[in-house]
Amino acid sequence: MKILVGYKRVVDANVRVQVKPDGSGVVTDGVKLSANPFDDIALEEALRLRDAGKATEVVVATIAPADAQPHLRNGLAMGANRAIHVVADEAVPPLAAPRAFLKLIEKEQPDLVLMGKQAIDDDSSQTGQMLATLWGRPQATFASKLVVDGGKATVTREVDAGLETLEVDLPAVVTTDLRLNEPRFIKLPDIMKAKSKPLETLQLADLAIAAADAPKATRYAPPAQRQRGVMVKDAAELIAVLKQKGLL
Repeated sequence: MKILVGYKRVVDANVRVQVKPDGSGVVTDGVKLSANPFDDIALEEALRLRDAGKATEVVVATIAPADAQPHLRNGLAMGANRAIHVVADEAVPPLAAPRAFLKLIEKEQPDLVLMGKQAIDDDSSQTGQMLATLWGRPQATFASKLVVDGGKATVTREVDAGLETLEVDLPAVVTTDLRLNEPRFIKLPDIMKAKSKPLETLQLADLAIAAADAPKATRYAPPAQRQRGVMVKDAAELIAVLKQKGLL
């Protein structure tokens, strides 16, 4: 079984994001970029399936500018067998990403596609769902447990009412949640081995993806600064302050 893993590069989760002075976007120059945390979880789950003998090959893929190869080498150091870099110098429209992954699926013929449930840069939570629809295959999102056996995947997901269990036929798309696993640490020998692992480069334009209208962000703005807290002596004073502010 071959597993294809979406592996997006984003601004590191520990970085305090700053909006550009002209409001045209967020500052990325000189900012640490790392793997999307949910995608690290997806890759870890793929590696565990391979280690358990359920899969034979794990391929990581990203759509990113030309300088993203070190990011893919990180995925190879974590344990992936191969990497595919779809080079895109401009921001990729929402529908273009799943269409690009569909081209990779047609090329690689994976039995399972694993992706993070969302990317922490835009929190859209849409690529996996759109990919499954375009592919015409089942999907199971927000997985907190995944069992693969006999051409089927059993996925446990957390919902408002508790836990929900889905069984889907493979091939399928599964998106991963935080509680699925804890990604492994990368060791120095694995970083050295990653340098010799195959990394294929493709141009987004060469995939012949159908054009589509894309939303355009007109302006970015930071969230409003928090107001200074007010100390109150007792519950009665708290109620009075809340009424004064029109909150009660």
